Amino acid sequence: MKKTLSLLIILVTLVSGGVVYWLIEGRTSLPEGIIVTNGRIEAEQIEIAAKAPGRIAEILVNEGDMVSAGTVLARMDNQELQARLRGAQALVNQAQKARAAAKAAMAQALSQRTLALQEFERASALHKKGHISTAALDQRRSQKDSAIAAHEAAKASFDQASAAVDVAEASVAELEALLEDTVLIAPRDGRVQYKLAQPGEVVGAGARILTLLDVTDVYMTVFIPAGPAGRLALGSPARLILDPVPQYVVPAKVTFVASEAQFTPKSVETQDERDKLMFRVKLTLPRDLLKQYEKQVKTGVRGRVYIAVDPQVAWPDHLNVKLP
Repeated sequence: MKKTLSLLIILVTLVSGGVVYWLIEGRTSLPEGIIVTNGRIEAEQIEIAAKAPGRIAEILVNEGDMVSAGTVLARMDNQELQARLRGAQALVNQAQKARAAAKAAMAQALSQRTLALQEFERASALHKKGHISTAALDQRRSQKDSAIAAHEAAKASFDQASAAVDVAEASVAELEALLEDTVLIAPRDGRVQYKLAQPGEVVGAGARILTLLDVTDVYMTVFIPAGPAGRLALGSPARLILDPVPQYVVPAKVTFVASEAQFTPKSVETQDERDKLMFRVKLTLPRDLLKQYEKQVKTGVRGRVYIAVDPQVAWPDHLNVKLP
């Protein structure tokens, strides 16, 4: 009886195993023209950094927050810059007044030059007729030359005053730009991935404050052998089945194929596969799909990748797109 029961258990086990094997093989068998590999979800990261050294006044977002392009993320302390800006604006005001005075002096010098030229011309005419002496003509000539020189000096003073205004205004513009740089804004839509500093910390130029994740620019990098890579074209369709949600099939397409072969990273493939030259391929997920599921997008998620190297091949039923 015990022997019969044992044989029955073994038979059931073998049959069950065969059924499971058949189901797995039936589900994972692929038509010619589709290759399979694995990879990890990645996304473009944007580092939000301080342009100049200073103290962080406030950080207005937390890790995980979704932000839109133009959102203020953090502010650096700007009291010193504000004081310098007020001083520069005062210099602009002073320079503008000096330029106005130089302009008035130039106008007066021009009037005196015009009068001196007219008097010299009259004196020349009278001298030709013998009505005035040569000494009187020379005096008018000297006055004319002095008036011309005074006008040229007034023009130079006006030009110098105008240049001083330009310099002062440039200083104001520079300080205003520095003040704008103390406000850190999101350059595009995304999710706050990391907060790398805290309010009150003093950081150097280029220090990273936050890291944003562009959830509309998500991709997976895989490595495939030279044979299939040579058949790939940009835009070739692909399907992703992610480990955490194997019930869904996510569409993607080929957006980059390396022009040269390379060894695959140790973290991606087995030793045997690393010994072969492989081509790096980038698969990008549709932006409209990512926008729809932006709160669910996560990087670092691993999964299997199916790529159609033959544009005419039909996807098997289990690889048809299936989304939540």
